[in-house]
Amino acid sequence: VQKEKANRAMLVPTMLKRVIDDPDFGKYDLSSLKVITYGAAPMPFEVIKKAIEVFPGVMFINAFGQTETASTITALGPEDHVITGTEEEKAKKLKRLQSSIGRPMDDVEIKIVDDEGNEVPRGEVGEIWAKGPRVMSGYWKDEEKTAKALTPDGWLRTGDKGYMDEEGYIYLAGRGDDMIIRGGENISPEEVEDVLYSNPKIDDAAVIGVSDPEWGQEPKAIVVLKKGETATPEEIIEFCRAKMSSFKRPRYVAFVDELPRTSTGKVLKRVLREKYGEPRND
Repeated sequence: VQKEKANRAMLVPTMLKRVIDDPDFGKYDLSSLKVITYGAAPMPFEVIKKAIEVFPGVMFINAFGQTETASTITALGPEDHVITGTEEEKAKKLKRLQSSIGRPMDDVEIKIVDDEGNEVPRGEVGEIWAKGPRVMSGYWKDEEKTAKALTPDGWLRTGDKGYMDEEGYIYLAGRGDDMIIRGGENISPEEVEDVLYSNPKIDDAAVIGVSDPEWGQEPKAIVVLKKGETATPEEIIEFCRAKMSSFKRPRYVAFVDELPRTSTGKVLKRVLREKYGEPRND
């Protein structure tokens, strides 16, 4: 950025975190930067909050989409990253900044549906479906896979769970295969991960579901501690207990050196389930 005077950047949350946590961050002239777009993985609230503070002249955009939608289908714009207005307006913006992926782009239709494909009421969790010119016409030479992803009338089944509020903002509730179901209650891993990120000892975290004979599943936290920090599973569990509903808090904790990620920064939950899927502390 300093050398080329770049004015826009697109970063996944992991990249943004490493930039703002770099001990040499203040040594560089980044004043040319005007827009930072982020996405591809959930953004921890503590990370975006700090980024807004250290980049006071930058507009932030949270972009959500998939390969099947030619990238962005919803966006949380710059105006939603500025927490101003009445106390009620501030509270709404703070909630959006913490967990919303924004509203649909002008040329995209979004609806939230149940398992039968029926649209659900605002505020109710279901699968996010998308339609419009950004959505693919199908997978190359794979009619079977196309039929599973697209409805006959062109709606894309994204596989992501979420809900839409009264103002049209969409909130993720995890992918269907990542959702933790404990005694019939849905637990969003992202909600628990946001609480873990607020712990000053934690550098990175992910949450998976592990089997339980009574409740079906229990949340398990996979935690990377900051350099030089120490903690016990009980300490992490107690920290979460004070900040969220009891049934959502992790019951087990595994401490690791780093989380497995894709090239775009998404945590590989499948790998974590394979390695740490036992109901115990690791």
